Amino acid sequence: MQYETRTIGTEDVIALPGEPAPRGPRWGLIAGIVVAVLAIVILGYVFFGHRATAPQKATEQLPLVSVVVPGRSAVARTVTATGSLAARREMPIGVSGEGGIVTRVLVEPGQWVEKGQVLAQVDRSVQTQTAASLAAQIKVSQADATLAQSELDRAKQLVSRGFISRADIETKTATRDAAFARVKVAQAQLAQQQASNGRLDVRAPARGLVLTRSVEAGQVVSAGAGVLFRMAEGGQLELRAQVSENDLRGLHVGSQARVTPVGGATVFTGEVWQVSPVIDPTTRQGIARIALNYDPALRPGGFASAAIVAGTTNVPELPNAAIQSDDKGNYVYVVGPDDKLVRRSIKVGEVSDSGVAITDGLNGTEKVVQSAGAFLNAGQKVKPTLVTADMANKR
Repeated sequence: MQYETRTIGTEDVIALPGEPAPRGPRWGLIAGIVVAVLAIVILGYVFFGHRATAPQKATEQLPLVSVVVPGRSAVARTVTATGSLAARREMPIGVSGEGGIVTRVLVEPGQWVEKGQVLAQVDRSVQTQTAASLAAQIKVSQADATLAQSELDRAKQLVSRGFISRADIETKTATRDAAFARVKVAQAQLAQQQASNGRLDVRAPARGLVLTRSVEAGQVVSAGAGVLFRMAEGGQLELRAQVSENDLRGLHVGSQARVTPVGGATVFTGEVWQVSPVIDPTTRQGIARIALNYDPALRPGGFASAAIVAGTTNVPELPNAAIQSDDKGNYVYVVGPDDKLVRRSIKVGEVSDSGVAITDGLNGTEKVVQSAGAFLNAGQKVKPTLVTADMANKR
């Protein structure tokens, strides 16, 4: 087999028998074209690639958040206080008479009694005999008075005949008058004894609810025995709420209140009927007395909390979802002029169906993030969308 060797430039190319020898200039052209295409691609990427990245930054996606401008509205100012339940008019009842041995106790705590009803009976055997003696003395005095009157009448018939002098008539008249006077004295003594006997029984001074009983049958009682019963006049109760000095200034008679006893979920409505005129110099607190109607769930001596409406104030209101909390307290996110979020610490007030009152931290003109605040960070740029107050309340 024979090979043909040709020299192209400085290289030797071996051609197989029957094949045409390669041409040097053709391969060089192809290589040049490939190099040119690669250069164009690289230059195009560098040139057009930078231009394509510029609008990408301009269309960067920002978080879309709803914001609300709360403004200011009239919100009821509520004062929260705690205190003890008690009878509005508590009546301590003791012995009003001379006392004695208690024979019967007729009522128990929790019972309703009427005015004048006997609560406890005291032995009156000695007093009864005394009253009987005085009643008999009245009859004796009346007999003497009747006899004196008869003698005077007979003497008047004889005076015209000259048998009785005028002096005797005057004497008999004085005797008659003294007899009738003794009748009146005896009657007064009997009435006094009967009144004293009536005071032996312990009676209710007014209609009301018996709260406590501290007497038993067989006990010897007297005027110095102390309190035997305690009653709530008319069953009316009250909460004696301890209120701070600052809050007490805003309260007035007639302020409405909601009272919740400890351990229960029932809320009772009441009304402030008296505001303490003095402040305790030690605790810097005063007492607001809230009148309550009787209810078995309200027990005197129990503890309760009260929310007292103390007028209105103009403050911003926000939906509950806008308020965030952490170890530093309550806060909201406010959208600044450059659409960046700013953390704003706040103090919350009354919570109602319309929202949460903000007592400090906002003036009402800020753009406050309505919700999703937990997924945002201070300093983050956002795209705000304004929501009206009505829409915010519906949410």
